[in-house]
Amino acid sequence: MQWPLSLDTPEWFTADDSTLNVALVYPMQGPAGIFGPACEACARLAAEEVNKGGGVLGREVRLLEVDGGADPRQVADEVEALVATGVVHGVTGWHISSVRQAVAPRIAHRVPYVYTALYEGGEHTDGVFLTSETPDRQLLPAMRLLAETRQVRRWFVVGNNYVWPRHTARAARRYARACGGGRVCGEAYLPLGAEDFHDVLRRIEHADADGVLMLLVGSDAVRFNRAFAASGLDRRCLRLSTLMDENMLMASGPEATADLFSTAGFFASLANQDTLDFHGQYAGRFGLDAPAPGSLGESCYEGVLLLASLIERARTLDVSAISAAAETVSYEGPRGLLRLHDRHVRQRIYLAEADGLDFNVLAQLRAPDHLL
Repeated sequence: MQWPLSLDTPEWFTADDSTLNVALVYPMQGPAGIFGPACEACARLAAEEVNKGGGVLGREVRLLEVDGGADPRQVADEVEALVATGVVHGVTGWHISSVRQAVAPRIAHRVPYVYTALYEGGEHTDGVFLTSETPDRQLLPAMRLLAETRQVRRWFVVGNNYVWPRHTARAARRYARACGGGRVCGEAYLPLGAEDFHDVLRRIEHADADGVLMLLVGSDAVRFNRAFAASGLDRRCLRLSTLMDENMLMASGPEATADLFSTAGFFASLANQDTLDFHGQYAGRFGLDAPAPGSLGESCYEGVLLLASLIERARTLDVSAISAAAETVSYEGPRGLLRLHDRHVRQRIYLAEADGLDFNVLAQLRAPDHLL
């Protein structure tokens, strides 16, 4: 199998009753482009599996790729045009929150939109369904466990300058106080595509932080990891990321990931039956040279499965009917048997530590009592 893969070209897409055309919005450029190939492959695998089972409402699922790494307004224009002309019947994929915020109000009332990225929480637009982690179930229990086991009390936040890092940092301030009376002792926000971390590293050192909360996307996090280790700060404080998959870990290199922790609903190293089955299917389809199917790429597999399950359950493409049936929907994938609550998938969340070029899963995290 040659990489990169190529999905169906737009001229092949027609609006008829034989196919269910889905816009797959994932990053082909920019910092998040590092895990774009895994997003594409995982979504394709899911679509092929759905089609082997008879498709959706008897229709063949076909994926039309859209570059979710472009400017949010440009992405929204492209997706809205596809929806308005009837070329696509649904939308899914991994893309940053600023893209979701541009896309959702323009298409979610017309077609079902399954957003697969971890995000800051609070999305309630009609027709939007979400498969991935939110800070209350992901970041809070991870910070609590690190406070208990590593006595982390002083956090420094480093993030890209857009909605997800800023809103998550706001939550982190509350979480730090709830975790043994800690606090966020500094924050720095950098543009997407940042390369110079000298000033940020100096601020972390002067703040005497115990831990750095990394809210950086893709290759920005890779460059930060390298600079962090080169500065020697990895010997003084740990790092915690809610967005760090195996592709980013490998790109950072083992010398740059000491004392680096990640929290997510899926890690490639999980050894349960669901995960092992997924890896077998993925390797059988794409071979051993395929991009690592980490949590970010795997989320696109989930996105296709959930979109198919939502439409099958409602027996219609009508968004209102799909929303009404959503609470009764379940599907089974690499993260196990999953259901929706308030249009969000509920799943197990784990804390893992970087170990060379892989993650060692340390614990399944417990959601705060008020969320159980």
